[in-house]
Amino acid sequence: MGTPTPPPAITAAGLRKRYGDTVVLDGVDLSIGQGEVFALLGPNGAGKTTTVRILSTLIRADGGTATVGGADVARDPESVRRVIGVTGQFSAVDALFTGEENLLLMADLCHLDRKAGRRRATELLDRFDLADAARKPAVTYSGGMRRRLDLAMTLVGSPRVIFLDEPTTGLDPRSRRTMWQIIRELVSDGVTVFLTTQYLEEADQLADRVAVLDHGRIVAEGTPAELKRLIPGGHLRLTFTSTADLDAAARALDGSTRDDDALALQVPSDGGVRSLRAVLDRLDAASVEVESLAVHTPDLDDVFLALTSTERTPA
Repeated sequence: MGTPTPPPAITAAGLRKRYGDTVVLDGVDLSIGQGEVFALLGPNGAGKTTTVRILSTLIRADGGTATVGGADVARDPESVRRVIGVTGQFSAVDALFTGEENLLLMADLCHLDRKAGRRRATELLDRFDLADAARKPAVTYSGGMRRRLDLAMTLVGSPRVIFLDEPTTGLDPRSRRTMWQIIRELVSDGVTVFLTTQYLEEADQLADRVAVLDHGRIVAEGTPAELKRLIPGGHLRLTFTSTADLDAAARALDGSTRDDDALALQVPSDGGVRSLRAVLDRLDAASVEVESLAVHTPDLDDVFLALTSTERTPA
């Protein structure tokens, strides 16, 4: 008898939200497994933050249902709040408090006793490489340090589901990668992460599954690899040393596109080893030497641009 599939960590069915005449969410459905990193992508105003606010009980939906940790976000918000942590776009850190004081304040809010709160604060300061700055006011912290402290504060209550709303906005590349590593460690501990981001590389690096939200609707969902396969445009770019080689290659490779100025040929391809080998075999058979070769496969940038519209409505 197989192991039963655990219930989803997060579900949503037909979520709707409007502000005045503006429809922000227009029937959003989600099912996110335990221990999964789920990334919600979309342009500004698409409804990403509204989705997070509904699922984290900060606002109520106008229609539809949602559960987090098995509890209904509308009927049993207290149970939801006991299992979640939220790191928003804007830091919750009190700049006048030290890093340690910020964590101890969160421990009080999570109803930890004094001893347990101090122990948890020490653990998190060490984990987030903030121990040396623990007694310094947060106003002296760099952007990356402040963002790490913000996430550490989210973890004081040991949540099983974490909402990260654009957690690396404004961070330099090194600090962003540090945050990525922290998120990976959380997931390895079994935490479910719901991530919104406008950094498509971030979603590609971290997410098990990605959904693209546009004008309040989910327009595509799947693994990063599945979404990339939705978009045509993969190709090989071959360059040659002479016009004669370019001519011979163009004859050998049907459907290719020439760039005579660059002595280059663009050949449709999925970027796989088999298709690459087939192209090179045909060039070998035609006795054509290739000077250089580059492979382009669609990335999440291509997916994002292809699936989202340019006309935005306020949200």
